[in-house]
Amino acid sequence: MNASGVLVVGSITADLTAFGSRMPSPGETILGNDFTLVLGGKGANQAISAARAGAATSMVGCVGDDLFQDVVLDGLRREGIETAHVAVIPGPTGVAHIRVDAAGENDIVMVPLANGHLTEETVEAAIEQARDGTGVLLLQLEIPLPAAVHAARTAHRLGITVVLDPAPAAVLDEDVWAYADIVTPNESEASALTGIEVTDPASARAAAGWFIERGVGRAVVTMGGQGAISADEHGCTEHLPYPAEAVDTTAAGDAFAGTLGAGLAAGTPWETALQRAMAAGALAVTVPGASPSLPRAAEITALIEKHGQQETADAQ
Repeated sequence: MNASGVLVVGSITADLTAFGSRMPSPGETILGNDFTLVLGGKGANQAISAARAGAATSMVGCVGDDLFQDVVLDGLRREGIETAHVAVIPGPTGVAHIRVDAAGENDIVMVPLANGHLTEETVEAAIEQARDGTGVLLLQLEIPLPAAVHAARTAHRLGITVVLDPAPAAVLDEDVWAYADIVTPNESEASALTGIEVTDPASARAAAGWFIERGVGRAVVTMGGQGAISADEHGCTEHLPYPAEAVDTTAAGDAFAGTLGAGLAAGTPWETALQRAMAAGALAVTVPGASPSLPRAAEITALIEKHGQQETADAQ
C-alpha cells in the first residue's frame, strides 16, 4: 500500500470562542461582538489541515458522550477524516475556551476532559493498524504525555515520519527528541523548552540548534510575522514570512503542521512542503476561528503564486 496518508494522534475539543475589542482585566466584564462554537483541539485542527491540503487523514483520540459529541465527530467526518480510532467514552468532551481581541491576539484555556483518557495501548494499536497506509504521524501535547511519547516511539520504530508540534510546551524526557523527525515549536514554545528566549532570528537559530543537538532530524521555529528558522545537522536557514493581515492567530500553528505533514506524506520536497506550510499559516490568521480558518490546497497555491516563493537564506 502507498504510505501517503497522515495519522494524527491528538486532542479533539469543542472550541467556544468569544471575540471582543480587547481582553478584560482581572475581575472585569466586557461586552463581546461575536461568538462561535466549532470543532477544535490541536489534534483535530491538524487533521483538518492535512485533509484540506489533500492527504488521506485518520484521527486517533477520545471524545465524550455529551452534547458536544456530534459537533466534533460530525465536524471530522465532513472533512473526510477517518474516525475509526476515535473512542467515545462516558463523560464530557474536551473544551477550549478562547478569547480573541481586535488585534487578532488570543488566549486559550484548554480543558482536556475526554482527551485525558487516551492511553499508550490505544495509540500503539491504532498506529500498528494504520501503518501500511501512513507516511506521517502528527503529534501534539494536549493529550497525556505518556500516550504522546509512546505514539512517537511506536511510529519511529515502524519507520513513520514523526512531526511533533510541542504545544502546549511541557517538560519531556531527553530521549523523546530522538523519536522526532521534525519539531515545529513557535517562539514561546521554543523558549519554554530550550530556556533560550526567542525574540528574533538569532535567538531562534540558537533554539533550533538546541533541538538538533538532542537528536531531532529537523527543527522549525515559527515566529509569525518574522517568518521561520529551520535547522538540521547541516545548519540553519531563515525563511521570510508571507504577508498577512492578522484577524485571529488561533490555529495558525496547526495549519502549518497539518500542511507540512500532508506535503511530506505525498513525497513533496522539503523546501516546497515548508513553503506551503508557511503559506497555510499565513492564510489561517486572516480568518476568525480555529477550524474555519484552515486553508485548502487551492488557496495555499494561490497565495504562493501571488507572492512567489518567499526568499530564504543560510542563517549565520
